[in-house]
Amino acid sequence: MQGKLAIRIAVAAFAVGTLGLVAQPADAQTWKPTKPITVIVPWAAGGSTDQVIRVTAAELEKALNQKVVVVNQPGGSGSIGTKSVLEGNKDGYTWASGAAKDIGSYAVSGLLDTQAKDWDFYLTVANQAVISVNPNTPYKSVADLLAAMKAKPGHVSFATAGVNSSGHYGSEALSRAAGATYKHVSYDGGNPAVIATVSGETEVTSQLGVEQIEMIRGKRLRPLAVLADKPLVVDGVAPIEPITKTLPKFRTEANYFGIFVPKGVPAEVTATLNKIWAEKISKSEALKKYASDKGAIFDPQYGEAAKKASFPAIQGAAWILQEGGKAKVNPETLGIPKP
Repeated sequence: MQGKLAIRIAVAAFAVGTLGLVAQPADAQTWKPTKPITVIVPWAAGGSTDQVIRVTAAELEKALNQKVVVVNQPGGSGSIGTKSVLEGNKDGYTWASGAAKDIGSYAVSGLLDTQAKDWDFYLTVANQAVISVNPNTPYKSVADLLAAMKAKPGHVSFATAGVNSSGHYGSEALSRAAGATYKHVSYDGGNPAVIATVSGETEVTSQLGVEQIEMIRGKRLRPLAVLADKPLVVDGVAPIEPITKTLPKFRTEANYFGIFVPKGVPAEVTATLNKIWAEKISKSEALKKYASDKGAIFDPQYGEAAKKASFPAIQGAAWILQEGGKAKVNPETLGIPKP
């Protein structure tokens, strides 16, 4: 009971600590940008962040009557591009993007000294990791894969977008839950990681379903399970069974993606984005179609609600790093209690 109470208190404190990021002066004016806005995607082209941000950028261009330029700046498991925004000019014209759990756990991994409280969150979709294998491997089920991982500790190769990526958290969570080890092979983004498994360079990928779905449709990847408690159902693909069918106690969280605006920008920037998210993004047919086609969950959120929704994934990611011996900072010292 004490553990559950600590988590509830932490979630409440996490949300309260971010209220200053979303509260705006009552007389804040509507922002009318006078030059193009840049959104940094801190991963390679074609990955989960790149995909959804390009759809989002097109929607924002219509709402703001200004060009929104998407720039890929991969490296450091997403930390290099994010750092460039964090340390850049706070005039409101440069934003970051990616998974909320990355922003919330960079300090734990030691990749970047930042926390969720340093940003305003503008979320669009939640994504789910999928365990898929090259069709030439002998693995026909999760049970087959886990048996091989246990029989050959540290030898079954998993392609991910690097430490702090969704794919890495997925492979670590699977490894921990099953009591098995694997060989981690890191790439600069989800798309390169998926291609590595398609080509046979690695046996397995644990990247997000939106990054794999076309290769799954084309039967160039064999999906074994989605890291969720419900099947993943997407047009043109047989339902992908949930990992909880094999590992009933597997912990799952909603992995939210979106745009992150650094603290310190003019108040009218975030006030305007709040309004756009409430009135436009929450009803976006383009984002709904993207989610439906790719197997994502359409769930736009901003402000306090976005912070609350993303905290479980941040918490889970932070403690996977801690328990796996890859944390540079104990999550508890950052106000993130053990789940």
